[in-house]
Amino acid sequence: MADLGFTHVFRSATHPDAPTLLLLHGTGADEYDLLGLGRSLDSGAALLSPRGKVDENGANRWFRRLREGVFDVDDVIARAAELAGFVRRATDAYGLDPATVTAVGFSNGANMAAATLLLHPGLLRRAILFAAAAPLQGRPLAPVDLSGVQVFLGAGAADPITPVDQARLLAEQLRQCSAAVQMHEHPGGHELPPDVLNRARQWLAATAT
Repeated sequence: MADLGFTHVFRSATHPDAPTLLLLHGTGADEYDLLGLGRSLDSGAALLSPRGKVDENGANRWFRRLREGVFDVDDVIARAAELAGFVRRATDAYGLDPATVTAVGFSNGANMAAATLLLHPGLLRRAILFAAAAPLQGRPLAPVDLSGVQVFLGAGAADPITPVDQARLLAEQLRQCSAAVQMHEHPGGHELPPDVLNRARQWLAATAT
């Protein structure tokens, strides 16, 4: 299979009617990094895991940043369009149901998923975002209707990389666009605690029915 625009890994579903998890890694990781997380969230799901194209001093990322915590928003917009195109091509190439595609992202990957939700409404119906920030820093949000979209957010109150206020802002932005958002804050930092993973697993099982 051609790379469809992104180097990626695809694992077929092992259970009928299981969702497809679009796995978006964090800074410095690759297309293999979140496969275990995907299986933990839904052991029967199809896994579609691309690699971010941006190279930051040898670390894979989804979009450029000007410095720590400051995104190149023009690049965010361009890269979200690239990812949206990949998702459309991959669902066609692998015979997937677009309505079941659920983005799962950590940190930079969660930011990319959030940008894709806001900039390409209708592409994703569900997303699980761990350690996410509001991706369109300083830009007014275009009026988009995310009615029917469901989002799970996990955020650390002591996260030094993605301050919890950024996750709260993202949750508010998504709600303003009529998305249904479930947010869980934990006392830790830039991590995915077992309790938050369990809550995300339960949320996915409930929303996939």
